Amino acid sequence: MNFLGFQLRNNLFVAPMAGVTDRPFRQLCKQLGAGVAVSEMVTSNSLLYGSAKTRRRANHEGEVDPISVQIAGADPVMMAEAAKYNEDNGAQIIDINMGCPAKKVCNVMAGSALMQDEALVAKILEAVVKAVPNTPVTLKFRTGWNRVNKNAPAIARIAEASGIQAIAIHGRTRADQYMGEAEYDTIALVKSQVKIPVIANGDITTPQKAKFVLDYTKADGVMIGRAAQGKPWLFREIEHYLKTGELLAPPTVAEIHRILRGHLADLYAFYGEETGVKVARKHISWYTKGIVGAAHFRHAMNQMPSVAEQLAATDEFFGNSGAIGAANEHIVYNETNNALAA
Repeated sequence: MNFLGFQLRNNLFVAPMAGVTDRPFRQLCKQLGAGVAVSEMVTSNSLLYGSAKTRRRANHEGEVDPISVQIAGADPVMMAEAAKYNEDNGAQIIDINMGCPAKKVCNVMAGSALMQDEALVAKILEAVVKAVPNTPVTLKFRTGWNRVNKNAPAIARIAEASGIQAIAIHGRTRADQYMGEAEYDTIALVKSQVKIPVIANGDITTPQKAKFVLDYTKADGVMIGRAAQGKPWLFREIEHYLKTGELLAPPTVAEIHRILRGHLADLYAFYGEETGVKVARKHISWYTKGIVGAAHFRHAMNQMPSVAEQLAATDEFFGNSGAIGAANEHIVYNETNNALAA
C-alpha cells in the first residue's frame, strides 16, 4: 500500500495510545505485521520538550519507516511549533490528536474537545500544515462530541480543505469514551464525502471484524488499539486473513513466551531497570489475561521490584504445564480477546 509517499506492507495501523505505544511496542507491532505505528501523544507545550518523558516518546532510533508522531494541544502557534520540533527530530508524518477523550486532555480543550470548536480546528490544522510543508500531516478524531453532535463529516471537510493528507476516525463520540460499541456508519459517510485516505478505528478485535469494517466503510485501512495490547500478533493474523481469506493458527504458548521475553528485554533497555519493571507489569498482565492461574501470577508480579525476579516469575509461569498446557499447544481466544485455555 502506498500511503503519503511511503510504501507500506499493508493498510494496518497501530493506534496511538498514551503509555502504551512506546518505541518497543511500535517496533514489535511492525515486526508482527503492522504497516504503520503512530507514537503515543506528545505535548505541544514547548516547556516540556526537554523532559525525559517527552524525549522518550520522541525516540524513534532504529524504528522502521514511516515515523509518525502524534501531537496534542489547543493553541495553533504551539501546535505549529510542536510539529516543527518533531519534524526536526525525525518525524516523517505529523499526526494531530483530536480523538483523545481523557478528561485531563479535554479539560484544556485539546483532544476530542476541539471538535466543539470547528473554527479553532481549522486554525490549528492550517497552522500545522503551514509549519511543516514538506511533511504529511494527518488527523485522528471521533464521530463527534456527543451523539447529538456527530460533526465528523464537517471536521473531515475542514481537514481536507486545510491540507490534511489522511484522517483516522474512531467510531465513538467523545461522550461515549470507550463504552458501548463503535459504529461505522459515520465513518462510511465521511469516506463518501472526502478524497483523502480514511482509516477506520474502534472495536477491531479479530481478522473477520477488520474485513467487515473495511468492506462496510470502504475505508482505506483499519487502525487497531486496545485489541493489540498483549496480542501484537493480531496484525499478522489480520494481514493473512485479508490476503487469503483463511485464519492463521493462534500462536503457541512457547511463541507467546518468546515474544513476551523479547518485549520485556526491549522495555528494560529502553526505560532502564527501575522504570522498565513498572512499565512491564501492565504488558505482562495483558499477555496473560484470561489464562488459567494468571490472576495469582499478576498479583505476585506486581510485588516484584527487579528485572531478575520479573523474568524468573514469567519463565516459571509459562513453563508451568499444569497451568497453561504444553509449550507446543495453542492459546485459544474467545470473542472478547481473552485467552481461554491452552
